[in-house]
Amino acid sequence: MKASEIRQKFLDFQVKRGHKVIPPAPLVLENDPTTLFTGSGMQPLLPYLLGEPHPDGKRLTDSQPSMRLQDIEDVGDPRHTTVFEMLGNWSLGDYFKKEQITSFFEFLVKEVGLDPHKIYVTCFIGNKKYGIPKDDEAAKIWQDVFKSAGIDAKIAEIGSAEEGDRRGIKEGEHIFFYDDHENWWSRGGGIETTPLGDPCGPDSEVFYDFGEDKQDVEKYGQSHPASDGARFMEIGNQVFMQYRRKEDGTFEELEHKNVDFGGGLERITAASIDSFDVFKISLLKPIIDKLEEISGKSYDNNTDEMRIIADHLRGVYLLTAQGLAPSNKQQGYALRRLIRRAVLKALDLGIAQDFIAEVVPIIAENYADLPDSILTHRESAIPALEKEERVFRQTLNKGLKEMKKLARKDGLSLLTGFDLFKLQDTYGFPFEVSVEEAYRENIELSKNYKAEFDEALKEQRERSKTASKGMFKGGLEDHGEMSTKYHTATHLTLAALQKLVDKDIHQKGSNITPERMRLDFNLDRKLTEEEKQAVEDQVNAWISEDLPVTFAEYDKEYARDKLGAEGQFWEKYDDTVKVYTVSGKDAPISVEICGGPHVKHTGELGKFKIKKEESSAAGIRRIKAVLE
Repeated sequence: MKASEIRQKFLDFQVKRGHKVIPPAPLVLENDPTTLFTGSGMQPLLPYLLGEPHPDGKRLTDSQPSMRLQDIEDVGDPRHTTVFEMLGNWSLGDYFKKEQITSFFEFLVKEVGLDPHKIYVTCFIGNKKYGIPKDDEAAKIWQDVFKSAGIDAKIAEIGSAEEGDRRGIKEGEHIFFYDDHENWWSRGGGIETTPLGDPCGPDSEVFYDFGEDKQDVEKYGQSHPASDGARFMEIGNQVFMQYRRKEDGTFEELEHKNVDFGGGLERITAASIDSFDVFKISLLKPIIDKLEEISGKSYDNNTDEMRIIADHLRGVYLLTAQGLAPSNKQQGYALRRLIRRAVLKALDLGIAQDFIAEVVPIIAENYADLPDSILTHRESAIPALEKEERVFRQTLNKGLKEMKKLARKDGLSLLTGFDLFKLQDTYGFPFEVSVEEAYRENIELSKNYKAEFDEALKEQRERSKTASKGMFKGGLEDHGEMSTKYHTATHLTLAALQKLVDKDIHQKGSNITPERMRLDFNLDRKLTEEEKQAVEDQVNAWISEDLPVTFAEYDKEYARDKLGAEGQFWEKYDDTVKVYTVSGKDAPISVEICGGPHVKHTGELGKFKIKKEESSAAGIRRIKAVLE
């Protein structure tokens, strides 16, 4: 069965159950600073999951193209992709666990044709600290559903995934209880990291069993649904939004409980053809076939490279067809990174010529049925990608010439790790490409080239920190009470500018004293009087709401790619960063990397007043403001 058939079967199935099909959201959402890309069908529906009435009713369904760059390093295995399509259905205060579990099982078995004996499910084991009970209700419903298919499904209380690796599964077990790391849903992950104000709750994941011969006990331990082995693959997740996290960190039950279901189209399609390799399905195999034709090499012997190229080019087409252009900032940087990784992997396959124009039309054809309202730049997508590939190959060629120059040492052909760092830092020639090209050109690498490269990188970071000492505290001259207030006001001002003037505005500098704040930001024109007043009014509105201001420490990559945190100097931050969040009633107002300090509630700030807005440099504006 083709992916397009399963997509349509799902939507038709949901319509018969009273759902209204809603159009997919763009991959780059407007007015959502919490994430780089749409990572699920749930993101655009957050206000409605919190109680706002949806114009199309209480039962909704769609198929949402999504992107999660946190999985980028896993691409190359049989199941991980950065871009995927999520089949979704929602109940906004209407049906709940029984109808959802029953109907999804019916869809998998009767519509897709999966063997019910190969279906395994998980439920939440509960959390005593926060008083959240074990989800016996979902487990009992699953037992009844399996029984209707002639299966006596036994229950296993696993707890952690690590315990599952030790224990494995026993005969007849189809239902497994796990802790909040596996079966609790929130935008922050587990219970402890659930953002304030967010809807959240236990979930019930559904897995397909590809057979005992796929498990690798030596590498992954005993096989079970939450293990990392290839035997089980998650194909859907049913989130039961019962709770909302309060400002004091505890949880309260939602007055109207919701269902948020997401099923991976690629994975369900792979299960339908009983292939644990999602790159064998109709959305991806034609890309692989083309790569085999261009390279003259087989997929079986070059799986990692071909999977990465197929995945990344699928993502870059969807992004550019929606109007995103490669750049060195945020979403544009992520797009450029995907293009360059695809080109580098093509080089590994021996594809030295431009190839994107040959592959992307296949991808475009696969997504011809997506609406024009989403793919607004179909015609310009391929030329834009061709240009980016051409420019990057020129960079690579220049870097190769410089590499050969650096390698000439006392009659030898040798590169040290310090040379490799210079190639990357000065010429944009990536470390891994230098290493590969050195082998191809028979250039010797020093014995400790990797350690030398890491040392040079560390020294550069130390120099950057020293040169910018104090800069990462947001330009604070002191940490007194008024300076602290102005620091928080600066974050609110930036958020207001992004919301009301231009979502692509970012901080370009700041300076704070006990008497005033100063914020520099990118904009190629002066603000109108109406815009200045609107920004001032918005900041004061957020102050009057007395919103909580919290912070937590995260891995830098997670803060950028998962949280979508605002940041000014990504290359200079430490690997662990502090992220301050101003939480609104329905969604975060501001998510920003910062050294602090900040007030605990916006109500502490007083009245915000813009005193002046002026030019600071070419394309840079400056706001000066006070708290009265």
